[in-house]
Amino acid sequence: MGIVRQAEHIDRSTERGSSPHGGAVSRIAAAVRVERERKGLSLSELARRASMAKSSLSQLEAGQGNPGVETVWALATALGVPFAALIDPPQAESALIRADEGDPTRSDTAEYTALVLSHSPPGVRRDLYRIEAEPTGPKRSDGHAAGTIEHVVLVRGRARVGTADDTVELLPGDYLRYAGDVEHVFEALEPGTMALMASEQR
Repeated sequence: MGIVRQAEHIDRSTERGSSPHGGAVSRIAAAVRVERERKGLSLSELARRASMAKSSLSQLEAGQGNPGVETVWALATALGVPFAALIDPPQAESALIRADEGDPTRSDTAEYTALVLSHSPPGVRRDLYRIEAEPTGPKRSDGHAAGTIEHVVLVRGRARVGTADDTVELLPGDYLRYAGDVEHVFEALEPGTMALMASEQR
C-alpha cells in the first residue's frame, strides 16, 4: 500500500496557526460525545469537570464553536483520555505530512499551535532516536518485528525515507509514517542531515 498524503484528508483552507474548522471540529465533537457517553457522564458533569459552561460543551458536541488547545486539553483530562484521542483522525499505516500541512489546534492565550502527527495506540512501546546521516548512500534496514511502525520527522537537511519500494523525499519539518516490518531505507541527501525517529512496536 502506498504512502497516504495526510493532507488529502484535510481541508486545505486551514493552515498552521488557525483554529480547527470543518472536519477537525466534527472529529472533536464526535470524539468528545463518544468518550462522554462511554464514561456515563452527563453534559453538566463533564462541563463541571472541565471547568467550562454547559452551553459551550453542548455547542462543541453539536459541531459548533471553535475549541482551542486549552479547551481540548481540559476535556481530555476530564475524560481521562490522551489529547490526541479527541483530535486525531483514524490513522493509515503509512502517511506523509509536509511541514506546511495539517490541521492544528490553536491556543486561546498565546501564539501556539498543536498538531498531532500520530497518536499512540494502547499497549504499544515507542523508542525515540536521533538520526544523523551524511550523503554517502542509503542506509537499508531489514524488517523488524511484525507490526512495527516507524515515524520520522526531518529536523535538518534532506532525506529520502520509507519502505524499500515506496520512498519519499523529506524536507525539514516533514513527517512520515511507514511500515517498519519490511525492508526500509533512510538516505541523507545533504550534509548534516538530522531526523527524529520513533520505532513503535505493538
